[in-house]
Amino acid sequence: MTQLEELLAGWIPRQRWFAGKGIPIDELTVESQHVLITGLPGLRILVVAVSQEGAADRYQVLLGLRPAGTLGADLAHAEIGTAEVDTAAGAKPQWCALYDAAHDPELTAEILERLAGSTPNGASANAVRFRRLPETTIRTGLRSLVLSGEQSNTSLVYGEDYVLKVFRRLWPGHNPDLELTAALTGSPFVARVHGWLEVDLTDEHTATPVPTTLAMLQEFLRSATDGWVLAGTSVRDLYEMPDTAPGDAGGDFAGESERLGSATASVHRELARALPTDLLGPGAVTELAESMVERLHSAADQVGELKPYTARLRAAFDAFAELEEPLPVQRVHGDYHLGQVVRTDAGWVLLDFEGEPAVPVAQRQRLSSPLRDVAGMLRSFDYAARYQLVEHPRAEELTGTARAWARRSRDAFCAGYAAAGGIDPEKHLTVLRAFEYDKAVYEVLYEARHRPSWLRIPLDSIAALAGGTPSTQ
Repeated sequence: MTQLEELLAGWIPRQRWFAGKGIPIDELTVESQHVLITGLPGLRILVVAVSQEGAADRYQVLLGLRPAGTLGADLAHAEIGTAEVDTAAGAKPQWCALYDAAHDPELTAEILERLAGSTPNGASANAVRFRRLPETTIRTGLRSLVLSGEQSNTSLVYGEDYVLKVFRRLWPGHNPDLELTAALTGSPFVARVHGWLEVDLTDEHTATPVPTTLAMLQEFLRSATDGWVLAGTSVRDLYEMPDTAPGDAGGDFAGESERLGSATASVHRELARALPTDLLGPGAVTELAESMVERLHSAADQVGELKPYTARLRAAFDAFAELEEPLPVQRVHGDYHLGQVVRTDAGWVLLDFEGEPAVPVAQRQRLSSPLRDVAGMLRSFDYAARYQLVEHPRAEELTGTARAWARRSRDAFCAGYAAAGGIDPEKHLTVLRAFEYDKAVYEVLYEARHRPSWLRIPLDSIAALAGGTPSTQ
């Protein structure tokens, strides 16, 4: 390894967005470097290939360079290390402090400048290309700030105007977040796209270069409040008066749930108009159900607490496999929950159409039933109702209150979704139940691996959905 690669091999596993935590790195190579600012301070975009247990993943690193020993206190937390680097063509190598440039507003200003078209983009083969939507004007001179809380990506807010989402894990192809949000341009339910960065990456299956999204610039929603936060506040207020019905509580969430259901249906309709749709016949539905059964048994083998419920879950998947009518499919959000929506002064806005970042782009682009998104949001209501009961001293007493809040929110969301022209979930319970159970099985596996204290949330939900007590079959 080079000095840079050795430093990255020690730094990348500590980053929140690194997907291979706990697995030794077999090999790390800098696949490509793209210089945006030469000299010092300097800015480069690196595509880094990381091999672990025979599989390779690519990651994007915004690399900042400054003279060794000059990294100030405001950038010390972003330091990668010190190495000897060629800072400019023909110049003598210098010892430089290397760091994550996402945290350096002096350098990230260059990205905004290039997106605005204020500097040449040098869009030659294999170079980073800066794209701007037609008839879009981008303001420059805005200072950036990294948003906290993200895990799979890094978002930079420029002033109060834009947010730049930097995709950390890279898969060849146009990121679905860009693809779907751009298709929804003009919708009041999404944040407007202004531009994006892309580079060619080689697809390992076809050995051909494929335009790949590095980052996306969107409108920053100044008045936005996270849907998960709003729902959690409603539940917390209700827990303070457990003898009150959810509909009588001051922070009742049902109205917001209904409006969110309506916004979701509108987005699904617009996606169906703008992008391909299809109908799955019985054979394709059976294959989909079989994949659900496979995930169920795999999860049950790993999490013993799930085994008592496998018979009832399997019955729901088998019922789905026997569906007689064709199943309408289209492009959907793909990872839909309360953390992917925000409430603004104007209403609900849907975010993060990326889907599951750990899945290749080609798989995320597959058509699916819009009820998959509905099921994801219904599961999220259940989580919002129950997560505050983890280790709560009055958890048993408040369980009924949690279920009542979740049921009221579910019913309101489904009513709003159907009223706005979406598939009526109440008339397609076999499909909805299969997607809900499939999501709950995923949650069981996730919680067992990452948050064991939360495992009861999906298990209790499965018990309730499946009829109360576990099956002994």
